[in-house]
Amino acid sequence: MRLFIASPVILDDYAAIKEDFKNIIEGTWVEEENLHMTWVFLGEMPKAKSTIAKMSSLTNLESTVEIAELGYFGRPPKIFFARAEQKILYEKARHFKEAGFDLYRFKPHITLCRIKVIHDYRAYKEKMKAYREKKLGIILPQIALYESKRTSEGLEYQSIFEIK
Repeated sequence: MRLFIASPVILDDYAAIKEDFKNIIEGTWVEEENLHMTWVFLGEMPKAKSTIAKMSSLTNLESTVEIAELGYFGRPPKIFFARAEQKILYEKARHFKEAGFDLYRFKPHITLCRIKVIHDYRAYKEKMKAYREKKLGIILPQIALYESKRTSEGLEYQSIFEIK
């Protein structure tokens, strides 16, 4: 089973972001119901039991966390994301490390699109500036273990354990 630990996300207007970038970038957009902020990507695991045991010392976030800005990974950009930089996220990441999880180069983000090509790099940069420090939505306090399944219609995520 392919596993990851994440918090669900609500964007204020995901459709508007997609519309703003539709003629600028081409790629695979994440379905809105699958948007999340990954704490730990575990990859292929034979069972979830040991991960659930490690999660037992963790707590949910105390409140929602604001998402405010767009960003990208790679040169040229390959992953287009919404960013969250609040201190509380890094503090929670430290709790994950203390529980025995590997958070190699943790950078809180919500993947929006896997970019195949940028058709107009100048327009891309200008549009990115328009989203600088703009409130885009929230990360919900819940933290859950998800299984990722590849289907004929794309990736499907199913929560298999939630921190109470």
